[in-house]
Amino acid sequence: MFKIPFFKKNKNKTDHIDHIENVPEHVAIIMDGNGRWAKKKGLPRFAGHKQGMDNVRNIVRRANNRGIKILTMYAFSTENWKRPRDEVDYIMKLPKEFIHNYLPELIQENVRIQTIGDFNLLPAHTKQAVNEAKERTKSNDGLILNIALNYGSRGEILQAVQQLVKEVESDKLSPDTIDEQVLAKYLYTTGLKDPDLVIRTSGEQRLSNFLLWQVAYAEFWFTDKYWPDFDDEAFDKALLDYQNRKRRFGGLTNKK
Repeated sequence: MFKIPFFKKNKNKTDHIDHIENVPEHVAIIMDGNGRWAKKKGLPRFAGHKQGMDNVRNIVRRANNRGIKILTMYAFSTENWKRPRDEVDYIMKLPKEFIHNYLPELIQENVRIQTIGDFNLLPAHTKQAVNEAKERTKSNDGLILNIALNYGSRGEILQAVQQLVKEVESDKLSPDTIDEQVLAKYLYTTGLKDPDLVIRTSGEQRLSNFLLWQVAYAEFWFTDKYWPDFDDEAFDKALLDYQNRKRRFGGLTNKK
């Protein structure tokens, strides 16, 4: 069992290191609350998105330190296009800024960047920045930073079904051979382990069209903290809480 150094809370103070087991391999985060964080501080929403982007770097570094193998971060949903045009335009510029500021560090930390989502509607400059990050980190074999960009789970499942139908119609696939494993190969997340732990910030307690198929047996952890305020201590708290979960996957635990 993989063990990592873990800061265990004692009398409201993180003051000593303990060893824990059962670290989640794949953590997925719904990064929510950038706009509300900015409003609370009397700042424009843009400031919240900027602070949220900077916090991605912090949590990636923490996840890497804690031995997480895959970190999926919900950066922009297919529904987010409904936001004001100037806000969307600003968000679409953040990948380039993120890469300029933090890509060298991610490369040094052996992080590999991947993405899930429909890239067809993304601006050219966003695609270019993301593709550069993926290309420059493709040889890294450490933490996978999986960015969900223009992602929607219903659309993902729909396109998977459409592809399966085409395969059947062209006699490349028999309907009798289609099971959960086959369908999963047509999802954006093919090749990735399903999330073990889903974290959502800002006090909301819903999935918002995020990895509906993949999180069927994931554990959920919610916090009232807005994403820009979600720090190392909060992340550790989620991991520590995960240690106490009993994952039965529909069965019963073995009695000793």
